[in-house]
Amino acid sequence: MLIATDSLNATALGHMLEGFDCPAILVASDYRILATNTAYREAFGELELEPEQAHHCFRVSHGYDVPCDQAGEACPLAAATSSGHKERVLHVHETPRGREHVDVEMLPIYDARQQLQFFVELLKPVPLASGSLGDVEMVGSSAAYHRMLARITRVGPTDASVLLLGESGTGKELAARAIHMASARKHHALVTLECSGLTDTLFESELFGHVKGAFTGAHSSRKGLVELADGGTLFLDEIGDVPLHLQVKLLRLLETGTFRRVGSTDLQASDFRLVCATHRDLPAMVEEGSFRSDLYYRINVFPIHMASLEERRQDIPQLAQLLLKRLGKGKKYRLTESAVQLLCQQRYRGNIRELRNLLQRALVMSDTNLLDRKVIAEALLDSDTAQARVSASPAAADWVDLKTAEARYLQTLMAAHGNDKSRVAEIAGISLRSLYRKLDALPEQD
Repeated sequence: MLIATDSLNATALGHMLEGFDCPAILVASDYRILATNTAYREAFGELELEPEQAHHCFRVSHGYDVPCDQAGEACPLAAATSSGHKERVLHVHETPRGREHVDVEMLPIYDARQQLQFFVELLKPVPLASGSLGDVEMVGSSAAYHRMLARITRVGPTDASVLLLGESGTGKELAARAIHMASARKHHALVTLECSGLTDTLFESELFGHVKGAFTGAHSSRKGLVELADGGTLFLDEIGDVPLHLQVKLLRLLETGTFRRVGSTDLQASDFRLVCATHRDLPAMVEEGSFRSDLYYRINVFPIHMASLEERRQDIPQLAQLLLKRLGKGKKYRLTESAVQLLCQQRYRGNIRELRNLLQRALVMSDTNLLDRKVIAEALLDSDTAQARVSASPAAADWVDLKTAEARYLQTLMAAHGNDKSRVAEIAGISLRSLYRKLDALPEQD
């Protein structure tokens, strides 16, 4: 679809966009969109343009009045102009489905005199983080989430081994799926092995398979996960739990790409991409001798830090909405503003998994599809978060009366939010009028 033209070259390039299998647009050096391909129109909609009207990429994609770099974001067009070669950035675009993360590549186009003429912008939705809300499984807008997703989109299309590092419950299996779906292996299997709690025989049997009669109970031959992962991705979850004496067999597999089924002498080969995950401190384990250094360096090609919920506190409202859609199974549930504020005030040692459990308890306790602060507070009474607060309670000698505790609470909120009374009232779950009344009743400070 040709939108505008500066020359016949633009017309030809506009038609050339159909050769890309992802959404693509042709952009002039002054940010004007000149053409789009069919994939773009299917993903992001038609651009309703008048012939005399200029539509700029920053306005169409972001709703900005100025280029991205002037709005506080990285601008791939400006970067490509400066560097003279392809540039890539992870952006959040406005789409018919809402705000989505998009992996953007900007390709500069030169004429025969090496003068910069146009740019081809390729827009690739991030697997599991883009699409309709029914398909999205990863959400967030925090800097920590953006950094994590940027590394996933960077390494996804390659064949590099990835090591996902972070606390339990941070979504490492989802990240492994996103990496697999962004790769050329996405049409083959993603095979997962949970490494913790496996006996020696079971670990080898699960990983390499076995032949009939290899051990007691092996009544028939069975393919292992390495064999099933041929052409696809092998995800080893909690690799830090693999016993030291078994690590050498795993290392041999990774170095040679070959293996033998348990009980067999036949050597077999498997071509797979490796993704590993752990919540353990692998460098410390290497130092103490419980994890092989050669295996560590083999798997730690591209490490990705999986941010904890403490690092992603501003993502809690979005995560809660997504989890409720998953848990509701077709029934629509909503959180009141004060309920969201209460969720955001908690610390989640179990990260997203703990937040999910909390919301599931709230659904059981709620009589309606509206989850208010009271329901969330009741659900918190049985949670690990509540237990942590109890264990951190002050000694009896430090206890104060309710009026004093409320005064300290309001004073702390006011100080933390720069005396923004509207914000403080919102967090405290009271009206602005009630807040003024309570502040007036506070004792004067010296």
